[in-house]
Amino acid sequence: MSLYIASLNSGSNGNSYYIGNDREAVLIDAGLSCRETERRMRKLGLQMSLVKAIFISHEHDDHIRGLEVLSRRYQIPVHITDETLGNSRLQLDAHLVRALSPDQHTAIGGLSILAFPKTHDAIDPHSFVVSTDRGDGSAIRIGIFTDLGHVCANLIQHFQSCHAAFLESNYDETLLENGRYPWPLKNRIRGGKGHLSNHQALELFVRYRPSFMSHLLLAHLSQDNNRPELVQRLFEDASKGTFVVVASRHGESEVYAIDGNYDGQAGIGATADWIDNPVRATRTAGSGAEVAPAADSSPKPAAIGHSKIRRRRSALLNRPGQPIQTTLF
Repeated sequence: MSLYIASLNSGSNGNSYYIGNDREAVLIDAGLSCRETERRMRKLGLQMSLVKAIFISHEHDDHIRGLEVLSRRYQIPVHITDETLGNSRLQLDAHLVRALSPDQHTAIGGLSILAFPKTHDAIDPHSFVVSTDRGDGSAIRIGIFTDLGHVCANLIQHFQSCHAAFLESNYDETLLENGRYPWPLKNRIRGGKGHLSNHQALELFVRYRPSFMSHLLLAHLSQDNNRPELVQRLFEDASKGTFVVVASRHGESEVYAIDGNYDGQAGIGATADWIDNPVRATRTAGSGAEVAPAADSSPKPAAIGHSKIRRRRSALLNRPGQPIQTTLF
């Protein structure tokens, strides 16, 4: 038994993540237009008829832009908290709305979805873990951890349980500091209710990666304050065999099969000295040049499916007069 995962898009221009088995699937967020969601799923060979529910993390427009049309066209139930719905101005069909409760498992066929609170500049934001029972008392778990103000104990606990995860790595601290954003926006991004930096996400991965985490998809990269190649290198250098890929803001990822059988190297733990800390390496190099850890040559888990990442902005649905809860990063 496997869970199949894909990023349909990841970034401030739209977020949506697919997790499913052979019988049913869910979407976490619906930030692309219905038409674009259909097109990307079709390209990946994913069937919309398998999508039995959409779970909404929070009300910012890049997470709900296509939700109304997608839910109505395919009659897909939407799991959303009362506070998020009330703050979104969404006009959903009442019979398709399901109340989302934190720290409770919601069964969607053979899938179980757990929502738990996170810190972000939204009214009632949540992260998710999607799991399926393997029939032997164990489960395969996928984490969707984006739009995070900081790394909290809740996040660490759930990250350590996951066989694969979508993890935010939003900004490079130097690029943000020296970038074009005004100071109030810079401070909003890094102020504890915005987004995780590359360094924060990397430390979470290095310290708390479980030995069975086979795949890590780096998500929600800033277009202005980050570089995909930088993030890919940082995490690959620390991967110890975990397959690492950046989820694009310009296209869908491949489809990855997570079977739960991977057995690699666990993280170093909370108290161990992090000798591969990229900030420390940069500051202590005698020449002033950055010292990068040696590339890891461990075998990587394979992907299934294929998609060509396109370097263009997605054609997103323009909805005049609709919610203007937006993210600027």
